[in-house]
Amino acid sequence: MDLAMIIQLISGAVGGNVVGNLMKDLSLGTLGNSIVGLLGGGLGGQLLGMLGVGGAAAAAGGGMEISSIVTSLVGGGVGGGVLLAIVGMIKNALAKQ
Repeated sequence: MDLAMIIQLISGAVGGNVVGNLMKDLSLGTLGNSIVGLLGGGLGGQLLGMLGVGGAAAAAGGGMEISSIVTSLVGGGVGGGVLLAIVGMIKNALAKQ
């Protein structure tokens, strides 16, 4: 596991918890927010890598520059937050049935 992936996973967990705290109706609890955020951060980072943007692509090239670290942070955080929002909406929709 490389540094970019670790950064994406951690920022994904943070992003998931931030969205969970801001949008209480979508929250899955601290542990649930963290787990979904980890998954979202990893997926977001991998998607950016496939597009040739960010930390995964830069790390594969041989080094971690500040721009790739920032991109990993943002990509992981956004990915974690987005996945938490999606899972939270699905949870709420199923609870209403």
